[in-house]
Amino acid sequence: MKIRVILPDESHRDIIGKNGHSVMEALRAGGVPIRAECGGAMACATCHVHVLPDWREAVGPAVDEEPDLLDDSDYHTKASRLSCQIDCTDRLDGLNVALQLDALEE
Repeated sequence: MKIRVILPDESHRDIIGKNGHSVMEALRAGGVPIRAECGGAMACATCHVHVLPDWREAVGPAVDEEPDLLDDSDYHTKASRLSCQIDCTDRLDGLNVALQLDALEE
């Protein structure tokens, strides 16, 4: 599946995600500078993205502990998701997300 990632400097990268992987894994594999410190264990919010409006319904809302982790972010909005909790699937082909400053690798 194709994913367009908007970086905090407003540039973008187009990457490919493999079915069965998370968007966070696709971002890492695509060379996007994402911190993702817990490696997808949903123990932090360092893979925080905003899902662009046209994709929010398809991606769905944050569930379980995800909202609690996102609440700690200064950049949390209704568009916030942890990219480790979004699965790469054919129905999300063309997904657009924006990497947040708190997830940017320094």
